[in-house]
Amino acid sequence: MEENTNKNQNTANSKHAIQQDAKGLFQNFKKFIVELFDFRDDTDHEATIEAIKADIPFKGATAWILVFAVFVASIGLNANSTAVVIGAMLISPLMGPILGIGMSFALNDFLTFKKSLIHLGTMIVLSLFASFLFFYLFPLSEDNSELLGRVRPDIRDVLIAFFGGLALMVAKTKKGTVASVIFGVAIATALMPPLCTAGYGLAKGNFTYFFGAMYLFTINTIFIALATFIVLKLLRFPMHKYVNAAKRKQYSTIATVVGVSVMIPAIFTFISVFKENQIETQVNRFVTKEVKLIPNFQLIDNSFLPETKEIYLNFFNEVTDGEKNILTNQLRNNPSYDKIKDFDLKIKGSDTKSFELITTAFKEKREELQESKNIIGGLQQQISGLQETIADLNNRIEQDALNKNQKVIAFSSIVKEAKIRYGGIESIGFSNVLSSKDFIKIDTLPIAIVQWNIKLSDSIISVKENELKKWLQKELTLDTLFIKREK
Repeated sequence: MEENTNKNQNTANSKHAIQQDAKGLFQNFKKFIVELFDFRDDTDHEATIEAIKADIPFKGATAWILVFAVFVASIGLNANSTAVVIGAMLISPLMGPILGIGMSFALNDFLTFKKSLIHLGTMIVLSLFASFLFFYLFPLSEDNSELLGRVRPDIRDVLIAFFGGLALMVAKTKKGTVASVIFGVAIATALMPPLCTAGYGLAKGNFTYFFGAMYLFTINTIFIALATFIVLKLLRFPMHKYVNAAKRKQYSTIATVVGVSVMIPAIFTFISVFKENQIETQVNRFVTKEVKLIPNFQLIDNSFLPETKEIYLNFFNEVTDGEKNILTNQLRNNPSYDKIKDFDLKIKGSDTKSFELITTAFKEKREELQESKNIIGGLQQQISGLQETIADLNNRIEQDALNKNQKVIAFSSIVKEAKIRYGGIESIGFSNVLSSKDFIKIDTLPIAIVQWNIKLSDSIISVKENELKKWLQKELTLDTLFIKREK
């Protein structure tokens, strides 16, 4: 009995020891995590507030930097150059007033809020005007991927702005300067390109681009300010001190009202963009898995309108009613498309077998083209053979003439030079004619037979014949030469 009691006591002690070890392990792990992520001891409250306030004013050099950044970003967007756009983000001073707005809410500093709001509004107006001026006057402005990427924000833009703002404020509150983090956030949040895109929309009269880009800029601004507010509140930055308690309470009320007024639309914006992104994702999944994987479907393009709950599918081939019903059933019954199951499919297909007809016609024309190429190749070979034969015959004729009479030169050289020297010659021939005046003695007479252009007058032809006769006698080293005019 006593032995069992001791045994139970030992078991209880072992369990207690294990529990204590586990508790100690958990406490050590908790301490490690807290020390890993706790950055309150590395925060300089006064320096952070002064640094943010110093970046708020917009005048002098800051104004010129903003204008130059706008032009750099506009050129980068116009040239579709990501590197140039990134450079504009780095030199843009837009971040200062936005951080000032977030800080003013966190510290109940109404004067800083007012100052930040005025400077931010001035920056926005100046940026829109400068970008409008550039795109209005520059003749090579056209839509491209860099511009179109800033006219329709999605949930990722919201998350980038929020987490980028958090990273920036943690870097700002850290003792010392973390320039790489600040530059990285400036690139990630991309405040300058949306403003330039909005200016492009104004210059081209495209208000869809304008409002879409301004919507993106507003999202970035609100969520960067929200991230600033959260970080400063978590770090328990001291509230701004007012001499008058009534004024402190008044400003606190105003800040609360304004903050709530801004945050409520921000929340709805986040929810709206999130839902729209879910719809777009499911539409793309439906097109990829249910349409593009079917060999019979030749999809040209697709689009959707979340406002009217319609999905448009444009096919190159004929789409039967049965195929339309299959696609509709997939959309309605598949749980993967729960956000778009009540959307209507608007399918447009060809009424004829256009794809098959065009494919067949293309094959036939390609075969005809290949046959034509073969025929042309054969003709070219024949022409080359004839040219070689003609050249060979000319050489033979000239060689025979040289063998018969050493005073005769290559006929081809004579006629080419005669054509150049004496314009108006249509053709020329040369021969040795046997002649007898007394029917006893036989003489050989060299005769050049020339045909002149009928437009030349007899007087001109006579002069040219005399010149031609002298020149031929010299070239042929002949004592006598007769010129015969051929009609």
